[in-house]
Amino acid sequence: MTEHTVEFVSTGETITVAETETILSRCLEEGIAQEYSCRVGMCLACSAEIVEGEVTQPAARGFSEREAEEYALTCMARPLSDLKLDRGKYPPSIEPESGQPAPADD
Repeated sequence: MTEHTVEFVSTGETITVAETETILSRCLEEGIAQEYSCRVGMCLACSAEIVEGEVTQPAARGFSEREAEEYALTCMARPLSDLKLDRGKYPPSIEPESGQPAPADD
């Protein structure tokens, strides 16, 4: 079983994740506070920017193809190499434009 190091750049936390498991599942096992909600690749709560490395995430339906190259949904993403991720980063398509307030919750 091939394992890769996953470093969360904003916190300095590092875990080892097998290619057969999701980054989120390993975070939960290791006690790392990774946000999540749906666990099926739709809600984007577990989004992280890929700073370095590659993942596979064929079931990450919440992203466009381009976004899936730059961001990981940790509930779906499995490492293909050592990774550096920046947790809590979302693609520009869902971030409010600078200077604009975030949409209010209904």
